[in-house]
Amino acid sequence: MYSVEVCAGAGGQALGLERAGFRHEALVEIDPWACKTLRLNRPKWKVCECDIAEIPAQKYKDIELYAGGLPCPPFSVAGKQLGKEDERNLFPIALEQVAQCRPRAVMIENVRGLLDPCFAPYRQWIEANLRKQGFAFVDWQLVNAEQFGVPQQRPRVLLVALRGNAANRFRWPAQTRRAPTVGEVL
Repeated sequence: MYSVEVCAGAGGQALGLERAGFRHEALVEIDPWACKTLRLNRPKWKVCECDIAEIPAQKYKDIELYAGGLPCPPFSVAGKQLGKEDERNLFPIALEQVAQCRPRAVMIENVRGLLDPCFAPYRQWIEANLRKQGFAFVDWQLVNAEQFGVPQQRPRVLLVALRGNAANRFRWPAQTRRAPTVGEVL
């Protein structure tokens, strides 16, 4: 299975996807330090140090997964919550790239503020865009890393969109175990 990940950061999501069996066709990240970290940890990964708008999405046509952790400030309760009006909002670019590369699945993570009622119309616009592109399943879910054995309280919103038969088989994962204590981690 092949994936493209935008706004890859230092590679946390990329490592998880690798463990799940994905091979990265491209990890796109604009921050040079994050790219250095990616290259040091996985020298064979294809790291594209650029703005996501610069990648030729059509080059990755029919990949299995388009993933990313788009910038959170437009939707964060710690910020002004400008949403679609914020210049850092990359959802329109991501949706355009999804249209060009036509992946079988999309997975985008963001802050829980994106689920605030003020962003409901924007979420509906994103859902409508993905459905128009042929995704049969489009859903948002709030998950917390600690519910899956990670020693961190990190609530995140996941957007998952699937085409074809995968839409009928997908189930959000159930909590697997408690988070380890600091003592257990150390």
